[in-house]
Amino acid sequence: MKTPKLVRLAIGLAMATALMVGTAFQTMAAEPAKAPAKAATPAKAAAPAAKAAAPAPAKAKVALTNDDCVKCHAGPPADIEAAGGWHKKVGCNNCHEGHRPSSKNNIPNCNQCHEGKPHYTLKGQCGNCHKNPHRPKDIAFASNVTDPCVTCHTQQIAQLKEFKSKHSGLYCSTCHNVHGRIPQCVQCHKPHAPTMVQADCAKCHKAHQPKNVKYASTVPSKDCAACHKKAFDLLTNSTSKHKSLACVYCHQEKHKMVPKCQDCHGVPHPAGMLARFPKCGDCHNIAHDLNHWSSQSTAAPGKPAAPAKPAKKK
Repeated sequence: MKTPKLVRLAIGLAMATALMVGTAFQTMAAEPAKAPAKAATPAKAAAPAAKAAAPAPAKAKVALTNDDCVKCHAGPPADIEAAGGWHKKVGCNNCHEGHRPSSKNNIPNCNQCHEGKPHYTLKGQCGNCHKNPHRPKDIAFASNVTDPCVTCHTQQIAQLKEFKSKHSGLYCSTCHNVHGRIPQCVQCHKPHAPTMVQADCAKCHKAHQPKNVKYASTVPSKDCAACHKKAFDLLTNSTSKHKSLACVYCHQEKHKMVPKCQDCHGVPHPAGMLARFPKCGDCHNIAHDLNHWSSQSTAAPGKPAAPAKPAKKK
């Protein structure tokens, strides 16, 4: 006997419902039981919010070493090794604090370390002479430098001011265009004699007081003869004892120093004679041509020579 269609439909719906209910029970049985949520107290509710607002702890900065710097900057370490001077004794980080972009300006000022001397007070002028801080003693001057020089070379500027000459109006770098370089005088000045070299100039002249001429007792007479040729020739051809003396024996230590005869000879004559002939040259002529009178000077010592008579007309 066949089951009516409606009955079959009702049986199918019942079986499907039973299957869904069974599946739900199995799922609930597999999950652990959860405790019912309790209402959070105000203090406990604020704690998570506070933790969320706190920033994450910053990572510790790793300090750079010289080995790190040289990976990118090979030039400066090489310069320091070649000509760094005292900069060899410091590391990169001793001068350059931090690295860009975290450090806005890691190029230091020189007076950060160099202080305590007048030379270091020349703010903003260090780079005019010290072009490369990694080679600090490779100094290059412009043609008009004086102020930085005189902060160290005080003795030289004092001499230039006290003993005025053309040198006083020059810049230091006019002559010293390289630091530590001492130029030769003959670079600008013609020597007194063709045979003279730089060493001869230094016997009498100092560069920062060139007109204050002083010399040692060892200067040979030929050096004086370069300017005083007439006096030297007269002395060379003289028959007096003065011939054997060097110029500097009488003209001691300072140029244009003229000694008195009495300095060596005392007062050899009685007062009556000296009253009549007060000057030694009245009788003895000049020291370079002692006791020698020219043929035109035949008058008695102390009296002017008679004028020459005019020639007779033929």
